[in-house]
Amino acid sequence: MHAFGSQSMVDELKYVIVKHPRQSHIDQATVDAQWQALFYTDRPDFGRVVAEYEQLVDLLVDCGMEISSLPQHDGVSMDSIYTHDPLVVSERGAILCNMGKAARRPEADAFADYLIAAGIPILGRIEPPGMLEGGDVCWIDRRTVAVGEGYRTNAEGIRQLRALLGDLVDEVIPVPLPHWNGPDECLHLLSFISPVDHDLAVVYSRLMPVPFRHWLLDRGIRFVEVPDAEYDSFACNVLAVAPRKVIMLAGNSITQRRLESEGVKVHTFEGRDLCIKGGGGPTCLTRPMTRGSIYG
Repeated sequence: MHAFGSQSMVDELKYVIVKHPRQSHIDQATVDAQWQALFYTDRPDFGRVVAEYEQLVDLLVDCGMEISSLPQHDGVSMDSIYTHDPLVVSERGAILCNMGKAARRPEADAFADYLIAAGIPILGRIEPPGMLEGGDVCWIDRRTVAVGEGYRTNAEGIRQLRALLGDLVDEVIPVPLPHWNGPDECLHLLSFISPVDHDLAVVYSRLMPVPFRHWLLDRGIRFVEVPDAEYDSFACNVLAVAPRKVIMLAGNSITQRRLESEGVKVHTFEGRDLCIKGGGGPTCLTRPMTRGSIYG
């Protein structure tokens, strides 16, 4: 059985679950049949998706973590490559999500099959009418978690998450999300904040609710601001593999320089077809299962 436990966004990433596009997208014909119904912004090229994904995995390997890959599953779409969303991982086991995007709801059951086979405990699941997606869950510290409330996660889902976490946490902070571009586009809490250290986060402040922004500042968290020109190219979707060590999409030079000026080591990969067209960056493509000293 793997060690597990990930009540952090920034502690050293030791074990992560991903999914190869050959198991999610399958081939170009499958992509062509699905991308419009899934509200992708443009038609992904399967060959480029594979090449970009393999760049990301090479970076994960170079960072020294253990990597597992989900198998193909007939009941899910190519969105299943975004392994972050079907689960929330606590120190006592995984919580299966009831996802707000209807086409993605079978992913939690498919992930559950994998976890059971791997011997990873399941703490519980979010039941209808509750909705919750992993991209709306942001650990501020080990005992404090913020959860976006929007089109993908609702108040009942947050209530159930709080009940399942129980004494594992002191605070569950609901964060109301804006309408932005509507229910068909993916706007998660992690769409505008990516913690990169315990006291530093990449943010797109124009989307941040003012009370949440003040709350973070009052906790001593400083911000690396993403400029307007780099928001749509996923500069705000940054995966911390350790404190001040991150993976982000190439081409976001302003945000990258701002990170590096804060002492952050930045690794980049290309993600036009893998990430930008599908609406999910490096955080979305990875499900951290183990971070920090819990491992081993």
